[in-house]
Amino acid sequence: MSSVLILGANAGIGRALAAEFASHQYDLILAGRDLGELQALAADLNLRHKVSARAERVDVLEFEALESALAACIAPAGDSLEGAVLCIGYVGDPETARKDLNEARRILDTNFTGSVLALHVLANHFEQKRKGFICALSSVAGDRGRQSNYLYGSAKGGLTTYLQGLRNRLYHSGVHVITVKPGFVDTRMVFGKAKLPLVASPGAVARDIYHAVKSKKNLTYVPWFWRVIMGVLCLIPDGQFKKLKL
Repeated sequence: MSSVLILGANAGIGRALAAEFASHQYDLILAGRDLGELQALAADLNLRHKVSARAERVDVLEFEALESALAACIAPAGDSLEGAVLCIGYVGDPETARKDLNEARRILDTNFTGSVLALHVLANHFEQKRKGFICALSSVAGDRGRQSNYLYGSAKGGLTTYLQGLRNRLYHSGVHVITVKPGFVDTRMVFGKAKLPLVASPGAVARDIYHAVKSKKNLTYVPWFWRVIMGVLCLIPDGQFKKLKL
């Protein structure tokens, strides 16, 4: 049976995606910071879907331990590991980050540096195998910088660019790279943010991501209409855009 590594399986989208892959009879490696929560999720998926799911602790901000932590995830799976999905994201507090460099650094390191280093390790593994897929969640926030979340958006924009280059590199090794750009999703990341429009459920987003992986898309917006919304926003001239409060 094929297996998939989900990095960031503690998160709302990660949990929903684990359930989606399990429903299609994939064995799972659930990686994230909260090992206890992941073990409970693994036990639930084992029971519900009769698949093998195991939990591993991986924190992308622990740079020195990241390579060895990912190796511990990958090695037991052997040749059954079909792919990996990175569901890492941290919006943080933009107001605090303006004055607190530690908060600013956490936003940048979580969404770009730590995520890219993890993907780099995974890329080397799948390149050596010469098959498989890597899927990573960027964000529509990376399409155009807005005053409300430009640190988060710039990190996700950088991640999108990295994935473009990685897709180009790994194509020649038979490894497919998928970039996913979610809009607002009903998870802990948006909890408490009043009046957010067009909020999607994690389950619906997970189904779209699974379809993108299986159909070997290069880039997908979830839900689909965010491609139109961001396309319109990107057409607004800078002279007018800078006056908007977004």
